[in-house]
Amino acid sequence: MQLSHRAPPFRPAALLGWLVLVFAFAGLGAAGSSDAPSFYAQLAKPAWAPPAWVFGPVWSVLYLLMAVAIWQVWREAEHPGRPRAVALFLVQIVANALWSWLFFAWHTGLGAMVDVALMWALIVATMAAFWRIRPTAALLMVPYLAWVSFAAFLTWTVWQANPQLL
Repeated sequence: MQLSHRAPPFRPAALLGWLVLVFAFAGLGAAGSSDAPSFYAQLAKPAWAPPAWVFGPVWSVLYLLMAVAIWQVWREAEHPGRPRAVALFLVQIVANALWSWLFFAWHTGLGAMVDVALMWALIVATMAAFWRIRPTAALLMVPYLAWVSFAAFLTWTVWQANPQLL
């Protein structure tokens, strides 16, 4: 006997809900970054550090991809791994919002470094959980993982170059 898999129904309200939730966390992180442009400008940065204006557009796209990814997983209501995948996603997005506060608001390089390492591990765990439920959702998280990997190296480099500020 072969089981058929039907696509779950499209529910715009659920997608909208995930978009609102994900961008609410983006807003929490942005609140911690209110002084980011001036603080970032005074930091010693490596030549490969992007200009400050790049971060907003990149993060906007990444948050959009994250929202679509979690929405795809959410649609798989019958999958036994869904609660764990959703929980991992929520924990990693909290860590994501916290990074801006640690780095830009509280100027704690060590805290930001620990947070970005934790965030990286949580993203990998989330992607693995997503892959078992909906591989396309995991693939939507690849740019986010790549950017956070880059951000981890940038965080480390900037922290080490600015011991008086971080």
